[in-house]
Amino acid sequence: MKKRTKHLLSGLAIAAGAAGTVGAILLKKSAGKERGPRVRSKEHDVWARPGMRVVFRAELMPGQDSSTRTFRVTELLPSGRVLLDGVAGEHNEKEFEAVRF
Repeated sequence: MKKRTKHLLSGLAIAAGAAGTVGAILLKKSAGKERGPRVRSKEHDVWARPGMRVVFRAELMPGQDSSTRTFRVTELLPSGRVLLDGVAGEHNEKEFEAVRF
């Protein structure tokens, strides 16, 4: 192949790569505008729900069986804390054992 032909083909390859990159960037930007910013819904990102049973960690109530450390959630507060049936005060997620599925 002649030198001139090689230069022409390499120039076309570089131009095609640049056009592909520009096209990908434009597609990504236009796709982002259609969907809008991603916002997590707080409704779905909740660690407890009313009526759910939660168990206090053993370190907070030493010497008691898990059945005596189990309480029912009565209300979920906007701060992420919960009110429990039979226990005074507001409580947060760190006070309870992890939920086992």
